[in-house]
Amino acid sequence: MMKKKSISTSRASLVFFLCQMISALDVPLDLSQPPTITQQSPKDYIVDPRENIVIQCEAKGKPPPSFSWTRNGTHFDIDKDAQVTMKPNSGTLVINIMNGGKAEAYEGVYQCTARNERGAAISNNIIIRPSRSPLWTKEKLEPNQVREGDSLVLHCRPPVGLPPPIIFWMDNAFQRLPQSERVSQGLNGDLYFSNVQPEDTREDYICYARFNHTQTIQQKQPISVKVFSTKPVTERQPVLLTPTGSTSTKVELRGNVLLLECIAAGLPTPVIRWIKEGGELPANRTFFENFKKTLKIIDVSEADSGNYKCIARNTLGSAHHVISVTVKAAPYWITAPRNLVLSPGEHGTLICRANGNPKPSISWLANGVPIAIAPEDPSRRVDGDTIIFSHVQERSSSVYQCNASNEYGYLLSNAFVNVLAEPPRILTPANKLYQVIADSPALLNCAYFGSPKPEIEWFKGVKGSILRDSEYVFHDNGTLEIPVAQKDSTGTYTCVARNELGKTQNEVRLEVKDPTMIIKQPEYKVIQRYGQVSFECIIKHDSTLVPMVIWLKDNDELPDDERFLVGKDNLTIMNVTDKDDGTYTCIVNTTLDSVSASAVLTVVARPNPPFDLELTGQLERSIELSWIPGDENNSPITNFVIEYEDGLHEPGVWHYQTEVPGTQTTVQLKLSPYVNYSFRVIAVNEIGRSQPSEPSEQYLTKSANPDENPSNVQGIGSEPDNLVITWESLKGFQSNGPGLQYKVSWRQKDVDDEWTSVIVANVSKYIVSGTPTFVPYEIKVQALNDLGYAPEPSEVIGHSGEDLPMVAPGNVQVYVINSTLAKVNWDPVPLKTVRGHLQGYKVYYWKVQSLSRRSRRHVEKKILTFRGNKTFGMLPGLEPYSSYKLNVRVVNGKGEGPASPDKVFKTPEGVPSSPSFLKITNPTLDSLTLEWGSPTHPNGVLTSYILKFQPINNTHELGPLVEIRIPANESSLILKNLNYSTRYKFYFHAQTSVGSGNQITEEAVTIMDEGKMAMASRQVDIATQGWFIGLMCAVALLILILLIVCFIRRNKGGKYPVKEKEDAHADPEIQPMKEDDGTFGEYSDAEDHKPLKKGSRTPSDRTVKKEDSDDSLVDYGEGVNGQFNEDGSFIGQYSGKKEKEPAEGNESSEAPSPVNAMNSFV
Repeated sequence: MMKKKSISTSRASLVFFLCQMISALDVPLDLSQPPTITQQSPKDYIVDPRENIVIQCEAKGKPPPSFSWTRNGTHFDIDKDAQVTMKPNSGTLVINIMNGGKAEAYEGVYQCTARNERGAAISNNIIIRPSRSPLWTKEKLEPNQVREGDSLVLHCRPPVGLPPPIIFWMDNAFQRLPQSERVSQGLNGDLYFSNVQPEDTREDYICYARFNHTQTIQQKQPISVKVFSTKPVTERQPVLLTPTGSTSTKVELRGNVLLLECIAAGLPTPVIRWIKEGGELPANRTFFENFKKTLKIIDVSEADSGNYKCIARNTLGSAHHVISVTVKAAPYWITAPRNLVLSPGEHGTLICRANGNPKPSISWLANGVPIAIAPEDPSRRVDGDTIIFSHVQERSSSVYQCNASNEYGYLLSNAFVNVLAEPPRILTPANKLYQVIADSPALLNCAYFGSPKPEIEWFKGVKGSILRDSEYVFHDNGTLEIPVAQKDSTGTYTCVARNELGKTQNEVRLEVKDPTMIIKQPEYKVIQRYGQVSFECIIKHDSTLVPMVIWLKDNDELPDDERFLVGKDNLTIMNVTDKDDGTYTCIVNTTLDSVSASAVLTVVARPNPPFDLELTGQLERSIELSWIPGDENNSPITNFVIEYEDGLHEPGVWHYQTEVPGTQTTVQLKLSPYVNYSFRVIAVNEIGRSQPSEPSEQYLTKSANPDENPSNVQGIGSEPDNLVITWESLKGFQSNGPGLQYKVSWRQKDVDDEWTSVIVANVSKYIVSGTPTFVPYEIKVQALNDLGYAPEPSEVIGHSGEDLPMVAPGNVQVYVINSTLAKVNWDPVPLKTVRGHLQGYKVYYWKVQSLSRRSRRHVEKKILTFRGNKTFGMLPGLEPYSSYKLNVRVVNGKGEGPASPDKVFKTPEGVPSSPSFLKITNPTLDSLTLEWGSPTHPNGVLTSYILKFQPINNTHELGPLVEIRIPANESSLILKNLNYSTRYKFYFHAQTSVGSGNQITEEAVTIMDEGKMAMASRQVDIATQGWFIGLMCAVALLILILLIVCFIRRNKGGKYPVKEKEDAHADPEIQPMKEDDGTFGEYSDAEDHKPLKKGSRTPSDRTVKKEDSDDSLVDYGEGVNGQFNEDGSFIGQYSGKKEKEPAEGNESSEAPSPVNAMNSFV
């Protein structure tokens, strides 16, 4: 369905083009033909009297026509007038006005005749009139004295000009006078005031008339208007100023613009409404102008005739006027006569049909002469609006004129009859190339001429069959139309024209291209002001077409601004501003098609500040604030924030008052007395807050008694004999009036005393002296000002000053729970002796001495605080087997009371800490010497040491565990009967009667057997011999030669003997040379190369710190190349480190010896 619609739409778009082609079919200029008028001046020709007059008349024909003119119905002999000349090979007249001629002398009706041997064509009657722009007649203008509210009409009455002038009103400064529903200019140029206001008073109401033809402006004398006021101003219901009366008539011609006007007086200013009685105003052709006072209907037709009513209405009533409109019509063509080309003996007709209101009369002329008196032609017959031709001969060639006229105008058309005998000819160029877009119509032209009229046939290809109507449309002018061209429509098409005098043909080519498409269109964007936005426009097009991409903004060119960056397939706008808001269109043009896509850019920003703040409804405690919102900048306002300033107490400081929804523009505000208010409004949207509005006018509220009393009233003594009363002062706007003061009252609680009061100002504290120590008081603070007191305040309880507690806690008892924790109990002190707010108890405790060492040290006291009225507490973190002292003190707000007598307690034994060190020295083949230090914290009496050890094999597996108990007074031990060259791991801890403490660990290795040491010495000696070094060099050279030969043979292809032998006797023991230092790699177990982890390395002094004792056995590697000092002591762990790793402690970083390398190689 869509496809069908697009085809019919395309066909419709071709109608005008095809009609042009049909009407343009013409006799070739190389053949004889009667004259045809091609150009002429308009019927009503208004000329500038200061310039030469040019009356156009151009025509064509074969032979070329000659020209003559009539003026006012008689022959115009241009040879007798020196001011008039005719252009060569043309009928155009030039009347020389600039050299002394007067335009008025050449006013009249002119007609041109073009003639040759085959007939004569005539032009329209051309009326020549010079334009006129006369001056205003001088007149004495009296000042207009008008009462406020009355209506007024200032008459322009411009001079009669040709054409009529354009009227407008301005002042002395050449500024147009503002117009509105109240003041406007009528169609006749008068200035109408529905009601005058005092601001209408002025002395320079000037009417101007602009004459476009002469480019002159005439000015009327200024008109003075003075408005005088009378109170009250009387309101009036509407009265029509123009048109007058209740009805009027209007005649308009078909095709013109209908203008109807109604202007009314009244106060308030009336509003105009238009209706058509018995019908609707025509849609799409109706417009309202001049504040709806003018009804405009364009391109009127007879159907627009009828009664149109204007209604003027205000609050007091209404007035109306009915305009009866009649639409007449000057003649218009239904069928205009067309040129007729006939061959001898053929038949034909000329038809001339026109319509109008009233219906026009039709008359015929032949060669410019009424046909009734023209020479007779037996081949023609006139039948009303038709001339019938039969059996024409060459002498029948002539030019006929049809004239259709009524009282509103006339139509004149020339049409020739040309009798020729001509074989067919095709006027379209041969091999013309047509290019179209797929799925669009293709039009292949075959412009032809012949007499008799040739028949046209179309073929596709050189040997194709004739094309039929099923897929094609054949037009009378020879054009072939393919309604929906496809890619397979591409090819060569042949047009054949034939008549009885001959045949001819022509070939044209058609190429069908792929359509241009926008495959990614620009999308709707919302961007904040000063941001960056980009629109995409990615296209796909036929490869043979060159697209051109154009970007438009609001259907106009992009602004000339460097912020707009046009890329290959996008448009980027930098630093976006509000002016960039709009519709952006991407247009892609090729020589054959055009596509476009649009997207809207919405620029959002914080709203503009509100304005025109107004205060109304002023009351003592409330006021109404209204405002006008500023531009929301494309993001709706969500709410308004209202702030106030107190110019009396805090000028320049703005406080939050309230906020309202964004749809609300008024708010009722609560006010406090004695505040000089100013308000401002802030608009809020999703982007942010606007700038504050300008402040409103100030509003000072009346004074009143205070509404509230000070808050946060407290009574706390700073000394044992005083009471300090404090409060939070009222803010300025809370004072409600001048002379703000405070009445401070107090009395001792639970004592039958009268209130003591004092009035103070500008303070928030009062000190009562001579009070008993820490007794309760009732306190109240009341606000007052010059107008009176605030409501009675509530009472609060305070206390006079505190003093230090008088007594210490009694009956202090200590219960030892374990070696590190004890519980202390005490009896609470009497509250009267606290002399203040009881805050809690503090326990002071300190270690006197350790029972295991009997040595005294610096005493460091510790303090624990127990809040509230507690009578016990726990003492954690005590040291075992120690003597402690403690005392307890009560605490109030002033400080601590006296201490209780010191209480002594002891903690029981605990487990000891780990030994301070473990050192392994003097390794031999089967023994190691262990030395250790006693624990830093024995935490009791040491009973023994426990030593456990076990061997570690090459796979890091642990052997059987051996345990030895050592007396507590020992500090060293020699372990014997150990295996040589074996690693052992040792675990060592101390014990008390309570249990075992933390252990420390260490590892050590017994030394290697002497026989193996000798073998290693001999290997080193061989490696230093010269013959051994030479042998190694020879072997290396031989291997290098073999590698080179292998490389060459491999490049040439095939196997070679050495390679085969290598494949057959591969030696897995041979290791490649290292690339970094050229030595042979050592063949060894992979475990030999595992690096030691940091936790397993032993410092040079062979001691093990406590923190190193937690290393896991799996962190240790296995080594076999231990090294020794000269005395045979062990200094390394194993040699499985990387060659270039730096030495750490006493470990060796030497590379493997050449002897070992040789052993692994052979």
